[in-house]
Amino acid sequence: MTITTQEMLWAIAIAVVLGGSLAVLFWKQRKEAKLARLQRKNTQKPTGPASPNISPFQLQLQAYERLILFAERIALPNLVNRLNGQGMSSKDMQAILAETIRQEYDHNITQQIYVSAEAWDAVKNLKEQNIFIVNQVASFLPQDATAADLSKNLLEMIIANPKASLHGVVAEVLSYEAKKVLNPR
Repeated sequence: MTITTQEMLWAIAIAVVLGGSLAVLFWKQRKEAKLARLQRKNTQKPTGPASPNISPFQLQLQAYERLILFAERIALPNLVNRLNGQGMSSKDMQAILAETIRQEYDHNITQQIYVSAEAWDAVKNLKEQNIFIVNQVASFLPQDATAADLSKNLLEMIIANPKASLHGVVAEVLSYEAKKVLNPR
């Protein structure tokens, strides 16, 4: 069964609101980055790395790399393609998708100490938005729907509304911050 136009509009509206708030966060982050660069020019550089083998700079870059990978791993098209729900109900697939997103997030939760608060908020918003979309699409399916029905409806929704998915925006935010770490000028 497919999603009705009204249901799709609600999902789009929610995604647009989330996307807009992420865009505002991104804009705010860029503004704060300029201010931080000016402040860094006027202050001393930190003395000594946290570890003799790994510098804080390397830890930050690794955190951004891991979080960009996280964003790609929980992107709904990638998740649907990776998780094969053959023979499962849509409810089972919904639970597996939501749990996989949560596990991926939990696996990367320590990276928040190396990235800005805005970047981490973007990562949290992506996790929450993807779980929300999975739950919303699943709620519109009939009780006897299969995992394939859920997967198909999720992919159709993403294809019909590419702006509904925040993973690209989050990856851009993380990439931007990683480039700031590489070029602090």
